[in-house]
Amino acid sequence: MKKRLTAIGLCAVLIVSAAACGASKDGSSKEEDTDISGALTYTGSMELTYAEEFSVDYYEGGYALVTIAGADRYLVIPEGGTAPEDLDPDIVPLQQPLDEIYLVASAVMDMFLSMDALDAVRFTGTKADGWYLEEAREAVESGEILYAGKYSAPDYEQILAEGCDLAIENTMIYHTPEVKEQLEQFGIPVLVDYSSYETEPLGRTEWVKLYGLLAGREEEAQEAFAGEQEAFAAVGEAPETGKTVAFFYITNNGEVNVRKSSDYLPKMIEMAGGSYIFSDLGEEDDTASSTLTMQMEEFYAAAREADYIVYNSTIDGELSSVEELFGKSELLENFKAVRDGNVYCTTRNLYQSSMELGTLIADLHGMLTGEEDSLTYLYRLD
Repeated sequence: MKKRLTAIGLCAVLIVSAAACGASKDGSSKEEDTDISGALTYTGSMELTYAEEFSVDYYEGGYALVTIAGADRYLVIPEGGTAPEDLDPDIVPLQQPLDEIYLVASAVMDMFLSMDALDAVRFTGTKADGWYLEEAREAVESGEILYAGKYSAPDYEQILAEGCDLAIENTMIYHTPEVKEQLEQFGIPVLVDYSSYETEPLGRTEWVKLYGLLAGREEEAQEAFAGEQEAFAAVGEAPETGKTVAFFYITNNGEVNVRKSSDYLPKMIEMAGGSYIFSDLGEEDDTASSTLTMQMEEFYAAAREADYIVYNSTIDGELSSVEELFGKSELLENFKAVRDGNVYCTTRNLYQSSMELGTLIADLHGMLTGEEDSLTYLYRLD
């Protein structure tokens, strides 16, 4: 009996000790997570309110450990500093200043603009006519930012000649892993942006703090995020309208791409007073993707009685009429929203305007309540 009590007491001590260390999601302690080098002393972590797909741990001397999607790790090294010799081989060093960035993830550009860090971007994966952010387009047209090829076919010679120090990609890069490998072989670190995988709208916006760290604009990034928080607070939680909304686009092979119910956009619809038509879509899907694709017949069965349908134009361009929409599928003619005249389309610049999500919520609320005079990123299809 005495031995049993001793064992129980020992277990209790171990449990308390583990709790005191602060267990992480994978069961390791925070101390273990941050103990990456004998030369670095952990001082604290970046305060994040909404974002879950990245974290930042700070160390003495201006060093910072960035973790993306719980897996990829990067050590931000201050100007004049050096990487510790005992650094784990899976941690990618990022030497500041980072001012020759190849920015392929177009949704990130608005974050750089919001903190006045456009001078940190030297290359882009989008041509001038593909930019809907005026400052970005003008920078490419003037040559201040160079077009260096899209994500699947970068101009390696140009990037190397200009001294690229970081490539920021979106998850499309995983469709061409050989490109990521080639960039890394050339000594160019690759950071993959997962901001669109956040489940909270402000979680996506909070990624501006990460890019503020990389660009040496942390204070400006904090101000930009605070401004977006204020925009969300101004919109507030709108009263429920009882109206359902389907948000989608149709792929080239006729399938329908929709957002999972856990995605940030359905939550924005709810904040605007609506209800996403797919209330539990993707709950059994354990992939990291925030969207999924279904057959048109399946989409029709689930969404035909939606009060509003919103076509996402960011992939294949804006639509000019419902007739153009019907050209993608005749089944759409039978939707309740079509009969009621409640068919909307997003503007093409929506995806690039990642720091304007508060405005989009206001637009959705205006759509649901008939207050359409000041819509910015939505318009009605007639």
